[in-house]
Amino acid sequence: QVQLVESGGGSVQAGGSLRLSCVASGTMYRRMCMGWFRQAPGKEREGVVGIYRYDNSTYYEDESVKGRFTISQDDAKNTVYLQMNSLKPEDTAMYYCAASKYRGSGSNCYPTSPGYPYLGQGTQVTVSS
Repeated sequence: QVQLVESGGGSVQAGGSLRLSCVASGTMYRRMCMGWFRQAPGKEREGVVGIYRYDNSTYYEDESVKGRFTISQDDAKNTVYLQMNSLKPEDTAMYYCAASKYRGSGSNCYPTSPGYPYLGQGTQVTVSS
């Protein structure tokens, strides 16, 4: 089991920045994925970006955030971050940190729900125009 606790959400104006943090605990592996999902009001949850802890490879599922959002990790702290710049009103959503189970070499970490069985409680991001 993996427990995830997000922080860093808030309200910003369009063009602003936020950094989300996620502290993980429990059964952690070097060869596993961490990622971020989001769910806007009235929409299904969607994957944003994932990272492979072993080699820091990143996998963007949502093309609209490329160049604006950056995922990173602090391995020693079991913490993953999502730096969000140039925020837009359409980025408004509940953001969830997620983790996979052990993921061997040759795997990818695209954030799809079946591959990330562990999910945090979420942190709200609201972007006003």
